Amino acid sequence: MPPRPEPVRVADAAAAERLVAETLGRMSALEAALEAESAHVRAGRLREGLAGEAAKAALAGAYLTGLEEVKANAVALARFAPAGIAALREAHRRFAAVLERNQAVLATARSVSEGLLKSLSADLARADQPQGYGRARPMPSPYGPARATPLVLSRSL
Repeated sequence: MPPRPEPVRVADAAAAERLVAETLGRMSALEAALEAESAHVRAGRLREGLAGEAAKAALAGAYLTGLEEVKANAVALARFAPAGIAALREAHRRFAAVLERNQAVLATARSVSEGLLKSLSADLARADQPQGYGRARPMPSPYGPARATPLVLSRSL
């Protein structure tokens, strides 16, 4: 495990502005990654949408590190860069909206895919039932109750 870098300590206005700018840059990069992922998933290009998962995780880690540094230096930032604090709050508000939209898109995609798999499974189970004349009812089997056949999912498609 690599050694942890020294925590950032803000002692002057230049360091405060640099920390705010770095944090805003990290937030902006993560926001762009989330927007791209949402656009791909919304358009049905799941493979492209989920391709940047490692980069998104690295950006999220860097963003969280930046937030920890901002929290650790909150008093110094308020003293040296009050405008930077306001910019961070506004950017965080926009970022929260982007994150919420991204989560909604991913939840919708998951719900749709689960619905497709359930309906496919139900269709396969219905096809296994013997068809006869009259009212639809399961045919008795001398081997006990019929068991559903497993559904196989191919990830290579």
